[in-house]
Amino acid sequence: MKGTVGFQAASRAIQQSSPDEMKRKLPRGSLRWRYLKQQIFFTVVRLSALIISLSLGGLILYITVQGLPAINWDFLTLPPTDSMTKGGIMPAILGTLYLTIGAIAVALPLGVASAVYLAEYAKQGRFIRLVRIGINCLAGVPSVVFGLFGLGFFVVFLQFGSCILSGALTLGVLILPTIIGASEEALKAVPQTFREASLALGVSKWRTIYKIVLPLALPGILTGSILGIGRAAGETAPIMFTAAAFFTAKLPSSIFDEVMALPYHIYVLATAGTQIELTRPLQFGTVLVLVGVVLGIDLVAIVIRSNMRRRKRW
Repeated sequence: MKGTVGFQAASRAIQQSSPDEMKRKLPRGSLRWRYLKQQIFFTVVRLSALIISLSLGGLILYITVQGLPAINWDFLTLPPTDSMTKGGIMPAILGTLYLTIGAIAVALPLGVASAVYLAEYAKQGRFIRLVRIGINCLAGVPSVVFGLFGLGFFVVFLQFGSCILSGALTLGVLILPTIIGASEEALKAVPQTFREASLALGVSKWRTIYKIVLPLALPGILTGSILGIGRAAGETAPIMFTAAAFFTAKLPSSIFDEVMALPYHIYVLATAGTQIELTRPLQFGTVLVLVGVVLGIDLVAIVIRSNMRRRKRW
């Protein structure tokens, strides 16, 4: 009892002390050292942010300056001509959109369903911890490994052949770990009291998840989807083995047709062409279009996520 009274008295004395009195009570050297460490930490953080911003800005500026002269209406609406040294990249733009949208259509439902099971239904134990470790490991596997998996399983074993379906499924598997991780964290961020209040009113667990937990977790789930979109649209190795064509002037008529894709088209222009220097402006123009496509898809997802976040009441 005496110790509690003494602690409370000391707390009141500290609260009533002015900043100058506090400084006099603390050792001068200790206070200066803490202030110096704080300034060093803030300086390092600011420099890191500045270096990253300048590097990204410089890269985008360089791509824009080099690629903007190649951008015109014909470049965006015509297929390549003259051994891909002239013409446009319209088949590659559509192929990238098909593959990216297909990958999200495959990975998003599977990723959210897996996250719901792991966060809401699975009994936490050693097996679930191993599953989470496996998901985290898959997120760091090189994309060429997923490409070889897609070649062996979707193209050869299931006999889909090299087509949009095989490429979309391979890219979906590629981004699945990212979506599972982000979705699970978003579900865990929903306060437990929301679930308890719903269950106390007699609502079933599934309906609680479907009507309350998932809508509140959607902004976080969309964040994972945005990361997945950026990776799926920019990958070359997986679609090299499963979907991408070196050249095709016609548009796909079904999901079992090959397509051109912007990442693979950039690779072809930069390494496999007969007149690489002549196609240099086309390379930068294609890179600029790819960046614009990814940013455009991401922007749509960001707008949807922002609107959902405004509706939150907690």
